[in-house]
Amino acid sequence: MTTAWSQKIAALQNKKEYAELNWEGSFDAYLDIVRGNPHVTRTSYQRVYDMILSYGKTEYIDNKKRLIRYHFFSDEKNGARDAVFGLDVPLMKLVNVFKAAAHGYGAEKRVILLHGPVGSSKSTIARVLKRGLEDYSRTPEGAVYTFSWQFDEKLTLADGSVLSGRVKSPLHEEPLKLIPSDLRPKFFAELVAGESGYAIPELGELNPHCRFIFQKLLAHYGGELGKVYQHVRVHRMVFSEKDRVGIGTFQPKDEKNQDSTELTGDINYRKIAEYGSDSDPRAFNFDGEFCVANRGLIEFVEMLKLDVAFLYDLLGATQEHRIKPKKFPQTDIDEVIIGHTNEPEFKKLESNEFMEALRDRTIKIDIPYITKLSEEIKIYEKEFNPRRIRGKHIAPHTLEMAAMWAVLTRLEEPKKHNLSVLQKLKLYNGKTLPNFTEDNIKELRKESTREGLEGISPRFVQDKVSNALVSDKSELSINPFMVLNELEAGLKAHSLISNEETRKRYRELLGTVKQEYEDIVKNEVQRAISADEEAIAKLCSNYIDNVKAYTQKEKIKNKYTGLYEEPDERLMRSIEEKIEIPESRKDDFRREIMNYIGALAIEGKTFNWRTNERLQKALELKLFEDQKDSIKLKTLVSSVVDRETQEKIDIVKSRLIKNFGYDEESATDVLNFVASIFARGDAKE
Repeated sequence: MTTAWSQKIAALQNKKEYAELNWEGSFDAYLDIVRGNPHVTRTSYQRVYDMILSYGKTEYIDNKKRLIRYHFFSDEKNGARDAVFGLDVPLMKLVNVFKAAAHGYGAEKRVILLHGPVGSSKSTIARVLKRGLEDYSRTPEGAVYTFSWQFDEKLTLADGSVLSGRVKSPLHEEPLKLIPSDLRPKFFAELVAGESGYAIPELGELNPHCRFIFQKLLAHYGGELGKVYQHVRVHRMVFSEKDRVGIGTFQPKDEKNQDSTELTGDINYRKIAEYGSDSDPRAFNFDGEFCVANRGLIEFVEMLKLDVAFLYDLLGATQEHRIKPKKFPQTDIDEVIIGHTNEPEFKKLESNEFMEALRDRTIKIDIPYITKLSEEIKIYEKEFNPRRIRGKHIAPHTLEMAAMWAVLTRLEEPKKHNLSVLQKLKLYNGKTLPNFTEDNIKELRKESTREGLEGISPRFVQDKVSNALVSDKSELSINPFMVLNELEAGLKAHSLISNEETRKRYRELLGTVKQEYEDIVKNEVQRAISADEEAIAKLCSNYIDNVKAYTQKEKIKNKYTGLYEEPDERLMRSIEEKIEIPESRKDDFRREIMNYIGALAIEGKTFNWRTNERLQKALELKLFEDQKDSIKLKTLVSSVVDRETQEKIDIVKSRLIKNFGYDEESATDVLNFVASIFARGDAKE
């Protein structure tokens, strides 16, 4: 039985892929690879930039501004586990830095510093980049190669030292570094002659360990490079943070215990006895994070918490692309250096005159909170969806209301007196308001310099939604009020709210969200009550007949009496008033409807009331007004409901479940809630 299972596992293995990822060959074989595809010699920045582009991009216009959405950051390959939402502008700036660095315009000599409030996706972006590089290095387009020294038999050198076994390049270096620098220009020109527009980048010199072996072999063979290269084995390398290959992560420890050798490596004291000197490169462990991350990317977690001693190493690694291991010359490296920090730490950097050199070598990219409601909702839908939440139903608008409150806390109060912060949120989310153009929205964004850098983080909201899900207040579902109450309770002990004024403002915004929710559910119940499509179609047909007669100055035939009468002005106005068409604009609106119907007819299409959003809303509200008294919603809050009313209520409830996504419990809750509003006379006429 054990054998059968192990064979099934073995059958799942992709042997061809394994062979490709573990390819090994001679130095000549690698030069043939370079000849066929010189792009395998790319720098780390070029590789990261190409990796991002390989996933594709979508260009779109937002408020007259051309934006790009890079699909790489959607993390679709991993089921959107680390997808980054609503940050297209900051991510465009980040990719532009990679692009400039890939072209060698100077950005490659800078530290990329992601700066923003807690929970704004800084770590997520770094994590996506690291995992993306790991995946990309496994593809044919992202193939990376390094080398080892191979000694099948012990080789005794003139000085008595012995070379044996297999010695890997400790920094996973590019094999072309084995070509002496004075020979490279002429040879590289011949090697990539067939690839127009591509030049092999500057490679630097071998690391001390490989340089030591190279020089010993060159002396042993009397300067014959060909014989030296016989000991070189080139092999494919796959980036892996777990295996410490091409991906490094450095996280500051206790300030008193920080040691810069964690970045550059340290002496192996056991080998000093073997080689007789602590300056022999074979007695040094080139295993610091800078060494590990060579050819790939290094992430500095909370970078500005680093001790000053670390910053000296960081400056050299950034500007000169070199590190200084203890007792060895400066060593060339090639890696993307990306760090992240929060605002208090960055303010300390700005005020510290000793950090001037680091500030000068830093490209800061602000990663703010999301200020677009639809994108914020995606964060919570990713975490709380039917695939992950089993056993409890999340009522419609629950996550939307939580997201709305979170975004409202991040927005600055509008300077325009005729605009509320809720209206500002809706404008940012793509809604239209009278007298507000796209230029006005651009102006709103420009004047709000701190927007997204303060407010409530998504983590806080996620925690409170989780609390509501495990609460015993409901066994079947959670609704917006349960989550909003959790959010309000959590404000009392929120550790990042520094003053009572802010806490008070956040509570007031919860009230704003509750009022908005009332309006939304009232509208949904109205639509569920008036969802008799046959009745709406009949009302629409009657309205269109009257509008046609009115605009063409004709009379309309009364189907009951057979007499021709004037168009029913009372009917038309009762519908138009539902969407606030004033008396002075009724003629324009009616002509607009007829022109719309005419345009559809020219295209060979038939008019349907669903295709005109404003008219649909007006018809639904009119039908609701005509039917609401027959349903007697107010009786829901009383203890006695007659059978006929109950049947009608059940029909409305079934429509809420079918058309709006409620379950039995949440549909009952929302009907009771709206009924209580009608009972206190708050419903909009």
